[in-house]
Amino acid sequence: MHTAASERARLLLSRTPLIDGHNDLPWALRLRPGDDPATIDAAGLVAGTDLTTEQDGLHTDLARLRRGHVGGQFWSVYVPCSLVGHAAVTAVVEQVELVHALIARYPDHLRLATTADQVESAFADGRVASLLGAEGGHSIAGSLGVLQALHRLGVRYMTLTHNDNTPWADSATDQPGVGGLSDFGRQVVAEMNRLGMLVDLSHVADTTMRAALDTTTAPVLFTHSSCRTITDHARNVPDDVLERLPGNGGVLMVTFVPRFVSSAIAAWDQRMAEAMAAAGRKHADLADREDFFATWDGRHDQPTATLSDVIAHLEHAREVVGIDHIGIGGDYDGCAELPTGLADVSGYPTLFGALLDRGWSEDDCAKVAGRNVLRVMRCAEEVARAAR
Repeated sequence: MHTAASERARLLLSRTPLIDGHNDLPWALRLRPGDDPATIDAAGLVAGTDLTTEQDGLHTDLARLRRGHVGGQFWSVYVPCSLVGHAAVTAVVEQVELVHALIARYPDHLRLATTADQVESAFADGRVASLLGAEGGHSIAGSLGVLQALHRLGVRYMTLTHNDNTPWADSATDQPGVGGLSDFGRQVVAEMNRLGMLVDLSHVADTTMRAALDTTTAPVLFTHSSCRTITDHARNVPDDVLERLPGNGGVLMVTFVPRFVSSAIAAWDQRMAEAMAAAGRKHADLADREDFFATWDGRHDQPTATLSDVIAHLEHAREVVGIDHIGIGGDYDGCAELPTGLADVSGYPTLFGALLDRGWSEDDCAKVAGRNVLRVMRCAEEVARAAR
């Protein structure tokens, strides 16, 4: 049922592109039955799948992107930490190709964008601007050449780690390794600045956040993280780091992942982590966690996250960093459940309607929806031009 505020939000999002920082649809498609991802072509992206209709088990399809008024999407070209070296490089290139094939298959709906101007042009033409973000620095296998190649293929951000450390950067969900960034890690950040590839600090340890902010000459993104003061989870960002974003120019893209936005679910998840550790299992391994959850006694006690939980993070971020440094990174198709009211990508007008109901101005909502991220992109592009 549409409220007056959600209708206002729809009108707002018809004028201002909503740019979501992180969607794992490419990996979700890779896991569905069908062709080998290395041989997928534009005509048969996923056998039997028509993304113009809702698909069981997915949070994302073209119809719901339209209903959600999504104007731009960073598609995650994710690689699990179980793949390393050449296997990780192969997988990330396959993921990049899958996104390009998806864009080619649906040109009336999607358009590749690698710059802020291209995002705005695609939005003006009624297309979802499709950007690529590499999730996990292990996907470059320690090679600046691979990083450069990913940029040439259209990748415009890289998350420095996923759930495990890389040899050059510490993850939020692993034991300390290099104390933040190694010398090579700082080279990676500097090269990303030179290329115009955004540094994504979601998933990294606090020490890595601080080291990257000390190193970068361009604004950073947290593409799918929330506020640790509201929900005490390692994947969220502490206030002392948030307070550095205005000086850096960066943006926290608040995520919808229940474990990161609900303190009750974070506590429940910690109990599962402890049970997994006692059983010799690895909570940070997504596949291991899903397998363990299927038979864990505590699975039926899982609380439910709500739209209000997400809003609490947005309002805290506004207090700490100001309205110019907030965005949205839902992490759709990257987690099993979503908060009530945000069950799939069609829910963004509900979120922005709720913000309008709480007294947020339309200008503030437009900044959160996409204008802040466009500013970050333009600044990174300028830094890269100056560096070259």
